[in-house]
Amino acid sequence: MPNPTSKLTWCKARLGEDMNWWIKEISDPVHWDVDGLGVIDPRQFQHILDLIEPLSDYGLQTDIVEEAFYSFGIDEIEEDKTILLKRIKDSILDSDEQIFALPDVLDEEKGPYADFIDHITKLRIKLLNDLIDFSKSLTVEELEEEIRETQNADYMEGRASHFFNEISAILEYVPKGFELDEDEESTGPKSEDEVLEKDLADVDAGTEVEENIVADETMKWDEEEEEEDKYEETTSPPDEDAEDEKK
Repeated sequence: MPNPTSKLTWCKARLGEDMNWWIKEISDPVHWDVDGLGVIDPRQFQHILDLIEPLSDYGLQTDIVEEAFYSFGIDEIEEDKTILLKRIKDSILDSDEQIFALPDVLDEEKGPYADFIDHITKLRIKLLNDLIDFSKSLTVEELEEEIRETQNADYMEGRASHFFNEISAILEYVPKGFELDEDEESTGPKSEDEVLEKDLADVDAGTEVEENIVADETMKWDEEEEEEDKYEETTSPPDEDAEDEKK
């Protein structure tokens, strides 16, 4: 049986009203259904990489990301603004080209893209449980349920779910009623060295404050001593010789 990926050499994409790119025609129509098939543009894919970066601290496997997408580059822009994309062999994570990423959805349930979605979903839940103090640990099922509800709403309203929206919804997911600071998300879990460094910084800060207090009180003691000296000078006993002359 011929390898279907060998027939995937080019595709044509159009810009939809939702400002997402959608496949219009493909070199392998036997294995690929272009109805509702989206492709992720370079700007969107860079945004995905930015969202994925914090997951590196939670066990992100880059090979799963690599295998989930086919790489395409712009070959030609046609008169109707349709773009002809040609398959390229560059790494989707390290390429210097403007990469269009087509998810590998030949097997929607067990294929590389399905593995990618499962992987980032689990890591996102792991990140959220680490950074937010939930009364009960968040589960993968809760996230997946919200994503399904959003997709079902799009379907009921006649909108196709774009891959970029699906991925970003997972990577930006925060349960209702909670917030996640960008600084916390980008920082990730702290190592023992980072914790120790912070503790040492706090100790140094405390020492500096204590030194300032001692200096201030010493200055106060000096002022009190000066005042006492002045008081002793003004209240010293009168000279006896001077008193005799007056008499």
